[in-house]
Amino acid sequence: MTGRYELDDQSWALIRDLVSHKQQRGRHRKDDRLMLNGIFWVLCSEAKWRDLPDHFGAWQTVYHRFRIWRDRLLFKTLLKRLHLELRQDGRIDLGTWIVDSTSIRATRAASGAPKKKGNQTLGRSCGGLTSKLHLACDTKGIPLSFTVSPGHHADSRYLQAYLNKVCLPSPPGRPIKRCRRVLADKGYDCQALRKYCDRFRIKPIIPLRQMHRRPRTGLPRLFDRPAYCKRNAIERLFSWLKENRRIATRFEKLTSSFEAMISLACVRICLRKSFSDRP
Repeated sequence: MTGRYELDDQSWALIRDLVSHKQQRGRHRKDDRLMLNGIFWVLCSEAKWRDLPDHFGAWQTVYHRFRIWRDRLLFKTLLKRLHLELRQDGRIDLGTWIVDSTSIRATRAASGAPKKKGNQTLGRSCGGLTSKLHLACDTKGIPLSFTVSPGHHADSRYLQAYLNKVCLPSPPGRPIKRCRRVLADKGYDCQALRKYCDRFRIKPIIPLRQMHRRPRTGLPRLFDRPAYCKRNAIERLFSWLKENRRIATRFEKLTSSFEAMISLACVRICLRKSFSDRP
């Protein structure tokens, strides 16, 4: 019987070959599944690494394994594996993607990374130190790609960056990198982003802001309101992500560590989607 926040047997069987490799020599290392469950416990509980329960072993060992997997980009590799499984089952909407961002408050412990010569992506605003999570998902709430920026930066500034990072693998053919329609709120209403969508033949479904605009030649862009109603999927996805308390509030100093935690939270959601409707 699995404990709270821990992987069940089905989920572990799906990712075991990526996480646990046969050890050829050296001292016997701690069980990889136990270490991964310890990282999930920290992700979901908001506790400090030093408060890790004893049955996971020494907290230094779990934290050291987290840093090794973070530097190897293992968590992003797990997310790609789950994208492949979900696409083979026909659970990803390849035609319509949704983009949005959410602000995440950073604690005092999250500052000070320049002393370690690491990127931090923290911004100061009226609410204090914040980071902003930019996310793309489909209409079923499956996370596709994300990026982290300082909290005071505009949403539209990073749209092209994380849309270009979407790469849904497929064994028989080329990976999917573009969609037919993109849903976004008024924060993404700018001419540069509309030209970007036109270049790749993507239909932007973005409401117009109430502001003065210069008249342009040609037919006006039509707004598909029924399709825009599907944008609630990304709001629900943000709520699911912030159920992981390490995402609702930022504790990690380095951006790479924070992105690793976000990738793990996305892995949990994809595992939930992967086994939700199966007999």
